[in-house]
Amino acid sequence: MLDFDPNASPGEDAGIFGLPHREKDAALVLLPVPWEATTSYGGGTSKGPAAILAASGQIDLFDGDVIKPYEPGIFMRPESKQVRAWNIKAKAAAQKVLRAGGRTGGKPALQKALKTANALGDALNGWVYAETKALLAAGKIVGVVGGDHSVPYGAFRAAAEAHGPFGLLHFDAHSDTRVAYEGLTWSHASIMYNALENIPNISKIVQVGIRDYCEQEHEFLHALGARARVFFDRDLAERRFKGHPWTQTAAEIIEDLPDKVWITFDIDGLDPKLCPHTGTPVPGGLDLAQVGHILSLLARSGRTILGFDLVEVAPAPDGRDEWDANVGMRLLYKLAAWTFVSRGLCRPRQG
Repeated sequence: MLDFDPNASPGEDAGIFGLPHREKDAALVLLPVPWEATTSYGGGTSKGPAAILAASGQIDLFDGDVIKPYEPGIFMRPESKQVRAWNIKAKAAAQKVLRAGGRTGGKPALQKALKTANALGDALNGWVYAETKALLAAGKIVGVVGGDHSVPYGAFRAAAEAHGPFGLLHFDAHSDTRVAYEGLTWSHASIMYNALENIPNISKIVQVGIRDYCEQEHEFLHALGARARVFFDRDLAERRFKGHPWTQTAAEIIEDLPDKVWITFDIDGLDPKLCPHTGTPVPGGLDLAQVGHILSLLARSGRTILGFDLVEVAPAPDGRDEWDANVGMRLLYKLAAWTFVSRGLCRPRQG
């Protein structure tokens, strides 16, 4: 941080947010995962990490909530060429299956495509797991930057091994608890089902903003009993209509979480005016101030934020509209800031 002026424009060789940190100096390492193999509606999320990085230099590092959140160090790794190659191959295979509605019908070509997509999804999970495990062993906090919402599965596994039982705080328009959606085991729409079924150390999930889900997902969540609590978007709206203060609602969201928490944030949990190019936008959703208040209460509650992921940020197809990346990088900075507060690496501002 020598000779670093947080008030100046980013230097030519600056990293994420215009910061000068190297990986060895950074408390938080961001792991970009350019992957969107199973995208079933809009595309472009594999370009999310690069778009966020490109937009991030526009941020003002001064934060009104947290004192100097850049000081512990934030570093974003380069994208993996291997993951990029896997994504291209897996997406080509998965799209064949998706066009058939997930039904292979005994057709050898479709069965082969499904097998390829699932195998590459498994390889991606193994890569994210290994990278996250190594970073955690090195004492780093990890933030996964997607990519579609399937990408943090390996990070969940690594966190469960390193930290034991923890809770997921899940912001999303969708429940993501479908079983092998459209035949694809590692679908972005199946991430929470896979995590809850396969990682018993995820002791609790609290979902916020959910407003698009099927009957099977509703039944799955109900069957989880006390292991799951869902704050549906319609119920959050009803509370507002009745005059319930948001601080009270936010406190209820936090109260069911255990001492250790991983935040998994699909950008479409926000109002789609903030992320119009995300893959599956749904009317309704949260604004950034509401999210910020939840994160503030979580960090101040004494709970530890183990890490986080931010997924489904997609730039405009023509590459000219940076709005989604602009919003995404600002949310990413807030996630980093409040994670640092929860770890005692930064202090929140008072009043």
